[in-house]
Amino acid sequence: MAKIDTLIEDIKKLTLVEVSELVKALEKEFGVSAAAVAAVAAAPAAGGAAAPAAAEAAAEKANYTIMLKSAGANKIPVIKVVKDITGLGISEAKALVDAAPKAVKENVPSEEAKGLVAKLKEAGADAELA
Repeated sequence: MAKIDTLIEDIKKLTLVEVSELVKALEKEFGVSAAAVAAVAAAPAAGGAAAPAAAEAAAEKANYTIMLKSAGANKIPVIKVVKDITGLGISEAKALVDAAPKAVKENVPSEEAKGLVAKLKEAGADAELA
């Protein structure tokens, strides 16, 4: 608790601009928004049991963007996977792969997104969720 009290005292010394920058940095570092953290913090007061579910929901995004960072050494299998994922023609899929780093697909549900990234990696691409 002493660490938390020290942090609070240090935060009290910051300007509003610095506090705003701190909030943005914490949101970026931990992948959450201040609003989601406030909802999780308020949940125990509202009912206790809702807190774990709310924390889990805040920790994992519902939808992701699949980012192709690079095609790797062998582009042809990656182009085929991109073609299958996007529904693009072969030349459009090749153009997308050549333009990496590039978003392959946006607003993809969590489980599907993880599977698609795995397919891209299996084909030799460097891909990630964003």
